[in-house]
Amino acid sequence: MALPKKFLNQILCGDNNELIKEIPDQCINLVITSPPYYKQRDYGGGIGSEKTVEEYLERLIELFRECVRVLRPDGSIVFNIGDKYENENLLLIPYQFALQVSSKISVKLVNTVTWVKLNPTPRQFKRRLVSSTEPFFHFVKSNDYYYNIKAYQAHLDAQKEKNRGNGKNIGHKYFDLIKSSRLSDEEKEWATTELYEVIREVKQRKISSFRMKIRGLHSPPFGGQEGGRKIQLEKKGFTIIRINGDSLKRDVIECPVETIKGCQHPAIYPEFIIGQFLLLLTKEGDAVLDPYMGSGTTAVACKKMRRNYVGFEINHEYCKYASQRVSEASTAPVLELF
Repeated sequence: MALPKKFLNQILCGDNNELIKEIPDQCINLVITSPPYYKQRDYGGGIGSEKTVEEYLERLIELFRECVRVLRPDGSIVFNIGDKYENENLLLIPYQFALQVSSKISVKLVNTVTWVKLNPTPRQFKRRLVSSTEPFFHFVKSNDYYYNIKAYQAHLDAQKEKNRGNGKNIGHKYFDLIKSSRLSDEEKEWATTELYEVIREVKQRKISSFRMKIRGLHSPPFGGQEGGRKIQLEKKGFTIIRINGDSLKRDVIECPVETIKGCQHPAIYPEFIIGQFLLLLTKEGDAVLDPYMGSGTTAVACKKMRRNYVGFEINHEYCKYASQRVSEASTAPVLELF
């Protein structure tokens, strides 16, 4: 069954447990989402503020059952869930969720894809390491799930060749940005030298690609928090983020945490990650559901990659912001997206 037209490319504001009941059985190709984490942030309503982990997981699983109902037999469900410390003890919430889903609901866990954050939030802990990973759980209803590894790999290979090219275009935009920036002459020289070095790494295939942020032109990676790349941006005038694009086939995705200037949503997962799952698990015209739409990243990626989307979000301000982001997004050849 196809997703009814009234849901196509819509972000609906309200309780996702009620809204999802209006979607017919077996009409969604991919559910991909990141629910609010347990007692981590104030998302302005909805799940995440429960008194106990058990209550939090119960609400998640209630919604997950509905996701399974609306999923096509050849579809996939991808959930990203963060963890939480209480009394200096890591609760292992993502893995409690995965175990409960696997034991209570008729689905199969295909992979735990680990997101390695290239720019994790720096915190000073005396007796534990900085957390820099999060899991994405990939569930399916049957062994016949759609899985286009060739399309994913073809994009990956094409992107590598585009990044390498003949050396003339790699990093060209960053040279122009350095020249037009307000960096000092010494900082510009330093930035140019390091840019040449990272370009050389791409040509030698040590990395797949990179991103560069320049003080005054790009927002700091960590909001108001100190440390890591924010300090580099402030002291050096720039920071370079190296990306290994081979990672998904190894059940690892390496990419930085994203920030969007002016966005009030406290947690945004990277569009890059969503794009990789869309390539792997869907094709153009497929229907993608995000029941915790937040700032609209899933919808933006879907629009750019010519997938249909439907999203739910309980916070009215986030709904408005997500709709605005989608309206400003435009389609492009997949090669140019990431």
